[in-house]
Amino acid sequence: MILFQNSLFKLDYNPATDIVEIDYPDLHTFLLPEIKHTIELIVDVIKSYDVRKLLLDSSKTVLSVEAHASREISTYLASGITSTRVQKVARLQANLQSVESTARNNISHIQESQKLPFELRSFTDKQEAISWLEGKPVK
Repeated sequence: MILFQNSLFKLDYNPATDIVEIDYPDLHTFLLPEIKHTIELIVDVIKSYDVRKLLLDSSKTVLSVEAHASREISTYLASGITSTRVQKVARLQANLQSVESTARNNISHIQESQKLPFELRSFTDKQEAISWLEGKPVK
């Protein structure tokens, strides 16, 4: 069930598993203000549906911004999720090594700078990520 969709994000919710799947958007400088605004909308939707599990798919994400801009968006998203009742976030890793390296640095920064009230784990396989979110054993 689609809870929200625009040109940047789509929130696909499975009420049976209480998992919302979000494709992390491409980061281009001209899109950053719209991405931040959309993150605010997404957080409101997550709160409205009292979502507890989030699958963040960054496997197809493309970056064309400086590292500090990418970090700002990642931190903004993490702060927004912190204000919800989300308990677990599974992240599908980026296919591009440069994007994944930036993402790892961002995650380290976020974990050092703020206490996250949710578990965060990265995966290369979508089914493993879903299994972890559902509380099933993961390889």
